[in-house]
Amino acid sequence: MSNRTTSLFLILFLLIRPELARGQHPYRDPGLPVEVRVEDLLARMTLEEKFWQLFMIPGDLDEDRERYRHGLFGFQVATAGKAGDAFEQQLEYGPSGTARQAAEKINAIQRYFVEETRLGIPIIPFDEALHGLVREGATAFPQAIALAATWDTALVGRVARAIARETRTRGIRQVLSPVLNLARDVRWGRVEETYGEDPYLTSMMGLAFVRAFEQAGVVTTPKHFVANVGAGGRDSYPIYFSERLLDEVYFPAFKTAIRRGGARSVMMAYNAVDGVPATANRWLMRERLKQAWGFDGFIISDANATGGAIVLHHTAADYADAAAQAIEAGLDVIFQTAYEHHRLFWPAFEQGLIAPATLDDAVRRVLRAKFELGLFEDPYVDPEEAARWNGHADHRALAREAARASIVLLKNESRVLPLDPGIESIAVIGTDAVEARLGGYSGPGIDKVSILDGLRQRLGGARVHYAPGPGRETTAYVPIPPGNLFVPGTPEPQPGLAAAYFDNNRLEGDPVVRRTDEQINFGWTLHGPAPELPYDWYSARWETKLRVPEPGTYRIGLEGNDGFRLYLDDSLLIDNWKKQSYRTILKEVTLTRPVHDLRVEYFESTGNARLKLVWDYGLQAREAEARIAEAVAAARQSEVAVVVAGIEEGEFRDRASLRLPGHQEALIRAVAATGRPTVVVIVGGSAVTMTSWLDDVAGVLYAWYPGEAGGLAVADVLFGDYNPAGRLPITFPVSEGQLPLYYNHAPTGRGDDYLDLTGQPLFPFGFGLSYTTFAYSNLRIEPNPATPGGASLPGPVATIRCTVRNTGPRAGDEVVQLYLRDVLASTARPVMELKGFQRIHLAPGEAKDVTFELTPEHLQMLNRDGVWVVEPGTFRIMIGRSSKDIRLRGMLEVR
Repeated sequence: MSNRTTSLFLILFLLIRPELARGQHPYRDPGLPVEVRVEDLLARMTLEEKFWQLFMIPGDLDEDRERYRHGLFGFQVATAGKAGDAFEQQLEYGPSGTARQAAEKINAIQRYFVEETRLGIPIIPFDEALHGLVREGATAFPQAIALAATWDTALVGRVARAIARETRTRGIRQVLSPVLNLARDVRWGRVEETYGEDPYLTSMMGLAFVRAFEQAGVVTTPKHFVANVGAGGRDSYPIYFSERLLDEVYFPAFKTAIRRGGARSVMMAYNAVDGVPATANRWLMRERLKQAWGFDGFIISDANATGGAIVLHHTAADYADAAAQAIEAGLDVIFQTAYEHHRLFWPAFEQGLIAPATLDDAVRRVLRAKFELGLFEDPYVDPEEAARWNGHADHRALAREAARASIVLLKNESRVLPLDPGIESIAVIGTDAVEARLGGYSGPGIDKVSILDGLRQRLGGARVHYAPGPGRETTAYVPIPPGNLFVPGTPEPQPGLAAAYFDNNRLEGDPVVRRTDEQINFGWTLHGPAPELPYDWYSARWETKLRVPEPGTYRIGLEGNDGFRLYLDDSLLIDNWKKQSYRTILKEVTLTRPVHDLRVEYFESTGNARLKLVWDYGLQAREAEARIAEAVAAARQSEVAVVVAGIEEGEFRDRASLRLPGHQEALIRAVAATGRPTVVVIVGGSAVTMTSWLDDVAGVLYAWYPGEAGGLAVADVLFGDYNPAGRLPITFPVSEGQLPLYYNHAPTGRGDDYLDLTGQPLFPFGFGLSYTTFAYSNLRIEPNPATPGGASLPGPVATIRCTVRNTGPRAGDEVVQLYLRDVLASTARPVMELKGFQRIHLAPGEAKDVTFELTPEHLQMLNRDGVWVVEPGTFRIMIGRSSKDIRLRGMLEVR
């Protein structure tokens, strides 16, 4: 509706209902169309009021309510705790009170904005809800990648409806979820947050999640538009993808969430796309999202990303310039992590750097959402409903159901699984067996059940022998702790090091900064050591007294960007005074006195610096050996050993190595060497390489981050109370050297293999075993030939049918997967593409017909002119259990 049309509507309504002209403002009348109400309210707003509708932050009113007198887009509200910094490894949330308390607090905040500000514009309380609300008292479901591993959109929709109910009853009306980025490189630390590597699987999972929330009246925010993992699997690295690649691979999930799911918000990424920060990318936001796709919702930045044009991308002169670039390019809402940050961006509005029409369009989008959500008429919630539904017994049962459905059986040699329920003893080994980790962007969960507890409940505690093993951490050396470092020359012992920082890289002149640092364990990636220093041009000297625990042989050194030097008792121990790389250098020394002098010198000339003062005196290695010995002893006194291993990952925690971290691989080999049947259960959210131990063990389960009921679910699968049917939503490589590795790549111009390694995966996309077997038969393709009649026409082009029979002794689920290959096309097409999947349940001997309907959308492609078409020709139809295990194959002719 145009502004002129809206004005005519408003005049007409005022003529019909003259009481509005005499009293109540039209925007307060629920009987008027939303667009009319939006325009009326917009016309009454001051510049300050418009600005604050475009500013979102974590927090609450505290005691200073007056500073929000102009209103606010919304708060991320917590009764206690805080949202972590956007550049930290992941957001951290403290306890947030009960669901009832949260609802009461949000009601109180809404009451202020509705009843005490000039225009009474309610806020949109928002939060994270990737796989459960990140607050105390909320049900923690399996992580997003685990939900994708269910290959069950109906189940994911039920999970999303449960999360949405817990969210809305608290008064939260927007979630910064789901993550629709594709996990095309499994080194990326945020693979766990995604639905995997495939555009179609991600689209369907995202649709199930988004639709459930939007129908419940909670705005979803698919993120991070459009791709935020670059070369080397590094988070937020710049991408230079062709428009074709974006259209065919990276856009579909977002487009589906918006057009079919009704997503009313989108979050932009931190990184640059084709040289332009995503948060200021006109082509992405204005031309694609708003114009080409007709998106009428609002676009938000990632936390603190708007200023990234200055501190990261260096494409804006200052914060006002960054704000102006972003809003003009199509951003609607600036997401920051502190109230005080508004001072950085307000000058862009105050100085008129943003065109009035552009500003009004952004505000209009926010107001439209608030009216559509019914916040003006019904801004409050019933705290009793929040208490009732958060952590509801049905939701906790659903969490267990989803966890069971997500578990993937990767290996089952000699049918070691399921375990005999009458087993006399079992060894459970590994710290992940007791930690019950939930994954990134998680709340605390409710009465979490660890894998150890789940097995103890299943078997009884006396039959379970637990050993922690050496854990996930590699501890060849550690930063020297503050308790062993003391500032020299002070009358009383003062912990730490005397630090002197220079504004040059030569240790020349007087120090610009003197201070006491508690230890040397620094990562100056975005800024220098102090505001007085350039981020890329400084040097430093630290002096300290080192107190050793006991006389003996130590390895002492430095890890970080060179150049650095280390002096021990005024003698040069390490001389690496050059700029070349990042390295660790340790020297073995004999320390006989209780106290020794240490001096460290460092210089930096390019920025992105890290430096650690570290030592090792054999304790860590001895502890690891002892822990492995304990685990071996537990295995020897048991009939079966279950080693629960885990990985480290997360936001800004990308992995260069996909091996199990720490000494876990040595642990697995040692336990397996006892001769006891050994099963490995992996806790994590991404791929793991296994070549050093896979042949030594009998079974492997991937449990993902299985949620608060995960321990019960793992026990259900291990003992056969549930037949596993999860499937991999990502490809597992043999080695990191194969990456990126994904199943739906375009044809190669030569071959897939390496001189010294295969190009094939360890476990392919869609892979997963069962305790039973299935037979596929009777492929039918009707009609054949088929005529699509144009990509825009509704209805199927062809129907694909097959019969699947359970030929084994157990009931179980099978995930039937449909792949296509365009045999001859005007542009190179992927070697295969997932275009359908169904999870079905079959009793022993039972058979079912499975039907897939192909629409023009399934068959369409971008031709050489960049136009979506269905080209006539032959399509290979492939149906199977994974992208490698194809059981049926046929041809569809399209005319």
